[in-house]
Amino acid sequence: MDTEVVEVVVTGPDAGWLAGYTRTLVEERLAACGHQLTAIRSVYRWEGAVHDDPEARVALHTRRSLVPALVARTRELHPYDVPCVLAVPVVGGDPDYLRWVLTETREPETREPETREPETGDP
Repeated sequence: MDTEVVEVVVTGPDAGWLAGYTRTLVEERLAACGHQLTAIRSVYRWEGAVHDDPEARVALHTRRSLVPALVARTRELHPYDVPCVLAVPVVGGDPDYLRWVLTETREPETREPETREPETGDP
């Protein structure tokens, strides 16, 4: 079963920051909800060194079509230079829950095509 619903995983520096971030995305209807893990350990390579740091993680449930807007908003809000933002497809689930996610998130914004005045050919 293909669905418009995706899970977007985002990590952050701590549970407090991530809770505020998640609340902002839910208030803005970029996500229907977020399930947060408050204590994870992140081991990664950054700028030539291996780091081992505590972080927090949230799984956001949203529309596939909102992922670009969610990524853009994350870049605005996130303290990291390159935040972890991964969209994972949802291949099925409780149909009522999937409908709820779609109901609680906004439709993606569509841009109107720009209209240009026709060129007359006169200088």
